[in-house]
Amino acid sequence: MAETGTLYIISTPLGNLKDITIRTIEVLKTVDYIACEDTRRSLKLLNTFDIHKELIVYNEHTIKKNTPVLLDLLENNHTIALISDAGMPLIADSGLELVQACYEKNYAVQVIPGPSAVITALVYAGFTTQNFLFVNFLPRKKSKLLETIQQASTLRVPVVCFESPHRLLHTLEWLQTLEMPMRICICREMTKINEEILRGSLDFVYNQYLNREVIGEITIVLDFLQ
Repeated sequence: MAETGTLYIISTPLGNLKDITIRTIEVLKTVDYIACEDTRRSLKLLNTFDIHKELIVYNEHTIKKNTPVLLDLLENNHTIALISDAGMPLIADSGLELVQACYEKNYAVQVIPGPSAVITALVYAGFTTQNFLFVNFLPRKKSKLLETIQQASTLRVPVVCFESPHRLLHTLEWLQTLEMPMRICICREMTKINEEILRGSLDFVYNQYLNREVIGEITIVLDFLQ
């Protein structure tokens, strides 16, 4: 069997570029191609560390078009790094289809660990960390969101999820309708200049966001009280 290339799944900084690992820099400098979510975001990171490679856009809009392209490059013994805008690829980002295809074709896959918004927020929250549930982005419909939270609460473990800034207040209002005792931690813009960590009761956190503009990346941790 002819030798094939390797796909590297690489975690990148959430915001503070100093969080990049030495190994990440080394691998990014040695691969032949870099598949990225957004070239503008990725170039900021790559230029900072003097990394110059051909970029291939790989996101939800280009999966069908570029998965065969990347697989063909691997078949021809090229090495590829897959990165997202921030954190670990595949976690709420594209990449799963590519990894599964690599396994089916027996192409080598290596994961380069690093920053994770999920784990960082969980530790910031200060709730129990032995077990938790990650549910990605919460549903947009109120009924579905409340159903998801009610089901998750039965596990009695913290729930970590992502939320968009323009929907945060609505989400907090909807959670209040459950009348379920819980603690909450909002992690906004983690590792960035405007990082904000708010934790406490649902009412307390909700009142902090009334009558103010909310911007930035948001990760929520919910802790259901017995």
